[in-house]
Amino acid sequence: MQDEDIDLSDIPEVTEAQMRKAVLRVGGEPVERNQRHVALVLDASVVEYFEAKAGEQGYRALMNQVLAEYVHLKKVEPRS
Repeated sequence: MQDEDIDLSDIPEVTEAQMRKAVLRVGGEPVERNQRHVALVLDASVVEYFEAKAGEQGYRALMNQVLAEYVHLKKVEPRS
């Protein structure tokens, strides 16, 4: 089955208010929704790539999104 073959007509869109109330979980454990400022040294080509791709979103936000997706997909666990 292809994505376009799936009938989503009875599934309502998630609202911003619902997303604000959502509980983020990693490995089943609740995770606080906060951000931390960090200083990184990155290759210039990496920063230039994200700057070119980000548009109005901003390259820092795009980098955060890409890293968060990677962590989710790879199920990266914190080291002890």
